Amino acid sequence: MTNGVATPTISVVTPTLRRPDEVRQLLANLSAQTHFPFEIVLVDGAPLIERDTERVVDELAPALPFECVYLRHGGGTAVQRNAGIDVARGDFVAFIDDDMLLEPDFFEVLLAEFARDTAHRVGGIAGYITNQYLDPKKSRRWRLYRHLRLFTTYEPGRFDFGSGYPINRYMQPPHETTREIDFMGTNCALWRRELFDAGLRFSPFFIDYGVVEDAHLALTARRRSWTLLECGRARCVHMHSPRGRTDKRRIARKTAVNYRFLFVDIVPSRTVAQELRFWRVQLVDFVRQAAFALRAGTRDDWSAVLGKAEGILAARHVKPGATTPP
Repeated sequence: MTNGVATPTISVVTPTLRRPDEVRQLLANLSAQTHFPFEIVLVDGAPLIERDTERVVDELAPALPFECVYLRHGGGTAVQRNAGIDVARGDFVAFIDDDMLLEPDFFEVLLAEFARDTAHRVGGIAGYITNQYLDPKKSRRWRLYRHLRLFTTYEPGRFDFGSGYPINRYMQPPHETTREIDFMGTNCALWRRELFDAGLRFSPFFIDYGVVEDAHLALTARRRSWTLLECGRARCVHMHSPRGRTDKRRIARKTAVNYRFLFVDIVPSRTVAQELRFWRVQLVDFVRQAAFALRAGTRDDWSAVLGKAEGILAARHVKPGATTPP
């Protein structure tokens, strides 16, 4: 308690899968925060027979300056985060991935931003990942998108309602400001607990490896009149752990199926022009991937092309409100 005012408590929710070293590093990183979390809810998706991550928790938990709640729950990152939300007790819920490294004042900066929200309209604030800036002028992919005029907006962090695509937030250059966005990731964000008390959850549609489940959650919150922000002063680094990744074919399939669900669920009434824009982007990405595979010729590249083709065919059957992917 500070000056008679209760200090806000934070529950960190982290899904993990076969990353004991990353979990060890994350717990050390959270222990170095200027504002300690109240607890971390670590949701382990590994089979019960695998105890490497559990051993790390058992070893480190007694000395941590916060409580460590260890759960076993599979199903993918969205399902695991829902399990963590269900038991989180803090005033705020932070989604922090196991391979993120936060600067020491990360939580302190975000809580100060929430304190400025006297109108109580801000539902979530994302931090800024310093090692993921993507310069759109140097990106062949985004230069192609602009040349073909695929989107109606190119502002990072905005949702293009004309085509159903979230515009890559990492194209935002480093900044010291706080700006409004339509969606944010789930790797370094802080949310008000009351959104989840009111029933906000990740859709059960998003199982296994996560693709745009974070954008869907954020846009659902926006639809409920909450404002979302990105704070450039709350910085972190994404270490991009290679462990626990899935194959390129499955990811490519999800870039059609999951993006389709995001579009039809967030924009249930669409015009012919919007539909044409969505499928045009899918076709451009398929051709782009096939052209790359023709040049590189690796098995993984051709696997991605196959996955994209499968995803486009399956995406035609995705409906608003669906709870399972086709």
